This record gives sequence, C-alpha cells and structure tokens, in this order.
Amino acid sequence: MEGRSVTLLKCATHIVADIDAAVARYTRWLDYTVVEEGRVGADLAASWDAPASGERRYAVLQPASGTPVFLRFIEGDPVPGYLPIRTYGWAAIEICVQDVEAVNERMLASGDFEVIGPPKPLDGFPNVKPMQVRGPDQETVYLTEIRVDDPSAGLPRPKSPIDRPFIMVLACPDLEKTAAWMADVLALEVSAPVAIRYSMISLAFGLPADDKHALVTAKWQGQVLLEADQYPEGTTQRVGNPGALPPGVSIVSIVHPDLARLEGHWASPPVARDGPLYAGVPVGVLRTPEGALLEVIEGEPLPWG
Repeated sequence: MEGRSVTLLKCATHIVADIDAAVARYTRWLDYTVVEEGRVGADLAASWDAPASGERRYAVLQPASGTPVFLRFIEGDPVPGYLPIRTYGWAAIEICVQDVEAVNERMLASGDFEVIGPPKPLDGFPNVKPMQVRGPDQETVYLTEIRVDDPSAGLPRPKSPIDRPFIMVLACPDLEKTAAWMADVLALEVSAPVAIRYSMISLAFGLPADDKHALVTAKWQGQVLLEADQYPEGTTQRVGNPGALPPGVSIVSIVHPDLARLEGHWASPPVARDGPLYAGVPVGVLRTPEGALLEVIEGEPLPWG
C-alpha cells in the first residue's frame, strides 16, 4: 500500500460500571457514536475465559472520522483496590487528535474527565504532543497531537478533532520477553528499547520526575500500533472479580492477515463472529506474556490516510 498508511489496530475494550454513563461521556466529549450495543454472548465470554462477563451489557463506539477502529465498553463490577497504571497488562488507550490544546480545554470543561497530564511534547519523541486524562471508570486515555505530516513517521493523520485509538500501551515485567513475543508471534517490527522520562509511570509509583523508563514500539508496514513499557518494582498482577474480565483495559483487538502463523499460540481458537467489530470473520484470542487478552480478527490491514 505504497503512499498509504495502514493499521492492524481494531478496538480497545475497557470495563465500566455503567454503560449509559460511559456512552454519554464519550459521545458528548470525544464525539464518538454508538454503532452496536447489546449483551455479551456466553460463547464470546468463554473465549476470553471470562464466563462471568457473559450477559453483561456492552457498547461499541466509532470516532467522528468514521474510521472503523473502535472503543468497546463492557459493564463490570468494581474491583476493590484496583489502581490504574499500577498493574501488568493493557495500561492505556492512546487516541490521535488534531489540536491537543483545544482538546485540553474541552477536557477541562467536561467535568467528566480529570486532566492528569497537561499537553507537552513527549521526551525523546518531538513529533508527538500528548496529554492524559482519567475518567470515572479509572480509564487512562492519552490524547495525542501528531505534529508531523509524514507517512514514514509511522503515525496517523487525524481526520476529525478527536479521532481513533492508534496505539495501545502494554505494561510489562520483562520488556525484552514481550518485545520478542510481538516480533516472533505477531510478526511485528519492534524497535530497540529507548528510555524516556515517562510522567504517567513516575506519578503512579511516586518516583522522581527525572527517572527514565524503557519502552519499545511495534509496527506493521511501518505504522505504530502497540507500545510496551517496562514497569518498575512494585508493579503487581492485575486481579479481577472471579470469572470476569479484568478491570481497566481488558482486551485489545487487532486484525491480522495470517492467522495460520498463530497456530499453536491460541488461548482460544478462531471462530467466526458477527457485528461491526468482527464482520463475520474468524476471531481468535491470544495471551501476551503478561497474560493480557489480545483478540485477533482475520483480515487485511485497515487503510489509514
């Protein structure tokens, strides 16, 4: 797809206490629209090894740009003691925006999102200017302005003021192991580790602001879709309610053109599933080295740009 950007990223799933409240928050302040809602089927919940999440309400939302990369919310009961950015697994959703300063003003006015990191250039990555917010369901969302219009940078060009998820962040106990898994199992192009001042991790663990934390990025055909961060001492395993999806970002969904290469790695083998997210094609489930859920949907990369 020369001259065009593509992405494998398809959906980020977050657990919420109240579907109606979450939908109202994201439709009002992030301009998303609902494209599907209902209750999780028992078979789908079983594929996640989360039978207690069966029959819980869910909603799938799409950005104003119309790009078919989604947010999905699933209702779940609060987990006592759960704190975001303190456990291994999917840590945050990163969404691309056109003007992060304008988005910051919107978030400050919302009353629904707390700004936990105001807009500022990312240490070591001058082409991006992120901010971070947290919602009532303890969701951590990075809202990132892409400050370069160059497809070779591996970053998207937002088509609406607040567009799609473009990177999902994975908190790791062993960055080298996770990077190798992304390359060997998923056939992603994984960068060499780089250590940066990472305010969200330092704040969450009470570490000095100048501390540096290592990360890698993972690309498909030159386009970034995953980030893996080395988390510090004191990080714990994410514990959920018995038989239910874990709190926070519970699932990341990607498309992949070669499900055959994943044979022998499935936690749940591919089954055809319907709806805007799955579109009737086979969907299987992997576990990352941290145990995080990764849905893999058969299909070609999604054009972007």
